[in-house]
Amino acid sequence: MTKRLLFLVPCVLAAQGAHAEDTALDRGYRQMYNLQFAQAHRTFAAWSAEHPEDPVGPASDAAAWLFAEFDRLHILQSEFFTHDRHFITDHKLAPDPEVKREFQAAIGKSRALSGRRPNDADAMFATILCNGLESDYLALIEKRYAASFGRMKASREMADRLLATNPDYFDAWIAMGIENYMLSIKPAPIRWLLRLGGGQTDRATGLAKIRLTAEKGRYLSPFAKLLLAVAALRDQQAARAKDLLAGLAREYPQNPLYREELDRLNAAEAGGLAR
Repeated sequence: MTKRLLFLVPCVLAAQGAHAEDTALDRGYRQMYNLQFAQAHRTFAAWSAEHPEDPVGPASDAAAWLFAEFDRLHILQSEFFTHDRHFITDHKLAPDPEVKREFQAAIGKSRALSGRRPNDADAMFATILCNGLESDYLALIEKRYAASFGRMKASREMADRLLATNPDYFDAWIAMGIENYMLSIKPAPIRWLLRLGGGQTDRATGLAKIRLTAEKGRYLSPFAKLLLAVAALRDQQAARAKDLLAGLAREYPQNPLYREELDRLNAAEAGGLAR
């Protein structure tokens, strides 16, 4: 989803292409990807205090709550970096009720602000982000897959609408990419049912859209790169996965996930050579 200066002060920042200005939102996302969640919350709160009408501020804070819960529950390791063909498992988790309250409050605040100007590009992006975050919470934490699919589809439909007039909103392309890729790896009968329900399940399209966010996105580029690394691993493209993980490890040295997976790949490669 587009790191566009969506958070522009009052209205639309302008064209996302200009990644020139390093805003508090940029800093907040860097802190989030570095697992500095308390700092990220403070940074997003400061942004929202200065830009009280901007719905992307609270949506970004919701992202920090979700990523903190992912980290606490080791969800990225257990759900993404596993050998399960279809990604998501039914392992029971114990979500933190206070985190859920904070997450839902931030989502609610963003939705309320977006509702005041539903045709504004930044408000549309905030809605895309909120739907995507809710989809992730429902699927990866609560294991409510039907509800998650509904939110995923809503995120992609809003992205379709936004990108029809703002194709350079590169962070928004990830909504289309995630739906297509994640659903494409489901078994054929499930893919058929998902398509009947309006889902998009084209793997090549999914990877192409995720790549757009990875290469040109502003706020969601690191997450898109992580997804591409996971896809590369599942396609037995270890060199490509290592490339992506090494870049993320350099950029976010306080996040051990990237280095751990890189070390695991190197160890597996060394073991294979030894044999």
